[in-house]
Amino acid sequence: MIYAVAVLVPLFGSAVAGLLGRAIGDRAAQAVTILCMIVATICGETAFIQLVWGGAPTGTVRLAEWVSAGSFHVDWALRYDTLSAVMVAMVTFVATLIHIYSIGYMGHEHKPVARFFSYLSLFSFAMLMLVTANNLLQLFFGWEGVGLMSYLLIGYWYERPSACAAAIKAFVVNRIGDLFFAVGIAMVFFLFGSVSFSTIFAAVPQHLNDTYALFGTNYRALEVICILLFIGAMGKSAQIGLHVWLPDAMEGPTPVSALIHAATMVTAGVFLMARISPILEHAPVALGVITVIGASTALFAATIGCVQNDIKRVIAYSTCSQLGYMFIAAGVGAYQVSIFHLVTHAFFKALLFLSAGSVIHAMSDEQDMRRMGGLWKKIPLTYTMMWAGSLALAGIFPFAGYYSKDAILEAAFADGSPVAIYGFVCGVLAAFLTAFYSWRLLLMTFHGRSRADHHVLEHVHESPLVMTGPLIVLAVGALIAGFSLRGLFIGADWHAFWRNSVGVAPGNHILARMEEIPAWAALAPSVLALLGIALAYIMYVAVPTLPAGIAARFAPIYRFLLNKWYFDELYDAVLVRPFFALARLLWQVGDVTIIDGVPNSIAHIAEDSAEQAVKLQTGSIAVYAFSMLIGVVLLITIFLIFR
Repeated sequence: MIYAVAVLVPLFGSAVAGLLGRAIGDRAAQAVTILCMIVATICGETAFIQLVWGGAPTGTVRLAEWVSAGSFHVDWALRYDTLSAVMVAMVTFVATLIHIYSIGYMGHEHKPVARFFSYLSLFSFAMLMLVTANNLLQLFFGWEGVGLMSYLLIGYWYERPSACAAAIKAFVVNRIGDLFFAVGIAMVFFLFGSVSFSTIFAAVPQHLNDTYALFGTNYRALEVICILLFIGAMGKSAQIGLHVWLPDAMEGPTPVSALIHAATMVTAGVFLMARISPILEHAPVALGVITVIGASTALFAATIGCVQNDIKRVIAYSTCSQLGYMFIAAGVGAYQVSIFHLVTHAFFKALLFLSAGSVIHAMSDEQDMRRMGGLWKKIPLTYTMMWAGSLALAGIFPFAGYYSKDAILEAAFADGSPVAIYGFVCGVLAAFLTAFYSWRLLLMTFHGRSRADHHVLEHVHESPLVMTGPLIVLAVGALIAGFSLRGLFIGADWHAFWRNSVGVAPGNHILARMEEIPAWAALAPSVLALLGIALAYIMYVAVPTLPAGIAARFAPIYRFLLNKWYFDELYDAVLVRPFFALARLLWQVGDVTIIDGVPNSIAHIAEDSAEQAVKLQTGSIAVYAFSMLIGVVLLITIFLIFR
């Protein structure tokens, strides 16, 4: 019962704030949504504790019958296993802190914010429905729910054209991935005759050799299904190619960025890979694709993060990169490690985003790091929290990222396959770049001489407790989550913890082999992270003229990275402009000229003919008699010709 409450109570809070917000006012709407999220957190954490330490049995919580069409029946049910319980506990906890933080951050808004809090709670509900889904159809409902809510939250400041454009971009790009996801679900149903996870997973051994004929070639059905579902995950989790929406999503309020990029939407794809792991274990080609895409994304996004100047965009690209790490883990079969990093990442990434929001709040909405500097004395608490988040992101001992990110690289090295080694190399290089851009952000924002406007600098102040309180809680999580959860998630007794909620084939011994890798491979990420920090210090403190000199000397590379590898320009030239040209052609030629033009022309002819015919109605008997005579003559002529 408490498990269902954890999932459903945010929906109640959203409904109250959304439908009654104007009547009850902002304060009441905030109180209701936060109270509901606190209840959800208590229930979610309790359900997790009961499952892990209380010996509660796994199973499903049936709510109602959802779809009944012939032989196709789908129940609305909540899956209660370790994977879902972990996600519910994490999502409710982090989302509650973001709700509380939003009271202070949105306090300067001149318009009512009940709608904003309603959207936040509805977003949380959609994510909870996704992670507790007992079948693919219900998961798709939550999947589309977070997509819709991301559109509404990114475009919350709808009076800004840039926010509207970013919201539309996020919605459209995600629909591309969702199309493949929907096709994958359809293929699952055609192959297994069901969309229920229990039925599908039990029947996997019976369909190992089934094939689909595509483009004249037969492919293994499980491989095709997994690749289709992974493409759907690429859209939600912003992997290379379908990542272009993620940096633009920074147009939304900072709490939205933290919620989307830390605990909810972008992690949905990683969760999906863990959920369908019983199928993935029998699809080695799909696993290889996942590893390559994840590794490429981790390195690609890290290179871009090194040159961005918007404080939120730097953190956004770090999210993209860290998600790539999670997919590396999933691709080498270490699904437990990917979820481990997902959970630790939620703490330190939410901390970084909310700390950035505290900086923006202090700087009168300034986000450009080139107009900051020297802030550490004015906002010391925010500065300390940013240190904690950066240490965790860079993977410095004993912070959370050290345990989870290094575990991913150890798993990739332990796998030993060519694609896994590619993942290891990209991951290690990305670790160096991650540490560099993390400290670049820290040093540009808080150290050196101030580059801020004098009037802005006069008003810099520490954020209120309602904003800094959640930062402190998240900082504690960023510090202790790694070593406190490592034993549960990937320790020797991981079988007892996961209880088969993550499917691992009998021959998958990746977690055991992680303990056997050489010392240099285990130490490489930490060493390179320290070198990245040192390089950032040299460039932005010791020799502050160095970055401008390097940018000038390597101008083409700098512009390439600054313009995000020109993905947006490429898509604009190859897809957007041709699509608009085709749409304009179909509109002006197909619609206006042909579809509307032909009937309109016929109508004009009929109208003109009627106008001429009217002229014959003169009222003169002589004219009518003459017309009748002409008609008789014509009839006789025709009769004589064709007789």
